[in-house]
Amino acid sequence: MARAAAKTKTSRDTAGKADTDPPQLEGDVLLNFYRQMLLVRRFEEKVGQMYGMGLIGGFCHLYIGQEAVVVGMNDAIGPDDAIITSYRCHGHALIRGVDPKAVMAELTGRAGGISKGKGGSMHIFDLEKGFFGGHGIVGAQVPLGAGIAFAQKYQDSKNVTLTYFGEGAANQGQVYETFNMASLWKLPVVFVIENNQYAMGTSIKRAKAGTELCHRGEAFGIPGMQVDGMDVEKVYAASQEAVEHCRSGKGPILVEMQTYRYRGHSMSDPAKYRTKDEVQKMRAEHDPIDHLRATITDRGIADDDALKKIDKDIKSEVAEAAEYAQSSPEPDMSELMSDIYAES
Repeated sequence: MARAAAKTKTSRDTAGKADTDPPQLEGDVLLNFYRQMLLVRRFEEKVGQMYGMGLIGGFCHLYIGQEAVVVGMNDAIGPDDAIITSYRCHGHALIRGVDPKAVMAELTGRAGGISKGKGGSMHIFDLEKGFFGGHGIVGAQVPLGAGIAFAQKYQDSKNVTLTYFGEGAANQGQVYETFNMASLWKLPVVFVIENNQYAMGTSIKRAKAGTELCHRGEAFGIPGMQVDGMDVEKVYAASQEAVEHCRSGKGPILVEMQTYRYRGHSMSDPAKYRTKDEVQKMRAEHDPIDHLRATITDRGIADDDALKKIDKDIKSEVAEAAEYAQSSPEPDMSELMSDIYAES
């Protein structure tokens, strides 16, 4: 995976908002971002299709529209750092390097899945990739993420943990208990609020006393920044600053990524609480992939034919993952009680 070459700093004004014009990145970096974002988009579109066909069951939460957040943030950390997130976790696993075939097989409940087909959509996990999983209980991953960061500091590893949660989980009490402990012990944890504007079916404007969530850690001495989560260059620039803050021993930091999900909260959600015009307007004016595509062509990095070739290759990779998932066998009955208790 290509990594961005230069370390950049993103200053914040008094409102906690990151600068609007980060340094331009090299062409190969932007092309790599484009491939990764397309992988997440095409994978999730395929998942939605397979769910509609009855090939995937249970709870399933898609990440379509939020791709710039996970791609930009992941490139600001290293292979020994850690990530933990909520139930909207497919994209995080893919970008962390988990095999798309293993993720898709997990979604279809097959033995070839990353959790042996026993976890499903909300429980993707790969310790070797530093991916500490998706978690189905709202906000439960936040104290777990701080726990991982505690271990990193205790072991003097200089690594950091990205702990993702949504704006809905930002109202949970355990989040603030975690803020207090993380600040008190100066843990190397980046708290990432993926503010996609709707907590299940409720707009942030109806559920939050104060919608600028970047300020939520201030009472605990945790600095925050607010970032345009639909622009991968801005995400990457802000992420570098946040990660460097933690890695240098200054304790936790809070990053509010302002993003948007195009689909419902889950596959069972018809999303009637917002208008089609609202969604179409976001797609037309703020789509992260379209924006990056325009940036690449405007800067002369690649032409439309080259970008179409990337899209074709990604679609082929996703199709192979879907075929593998459908052909992989179901878990054997002998697996029913395995991986429940630790052997000692």
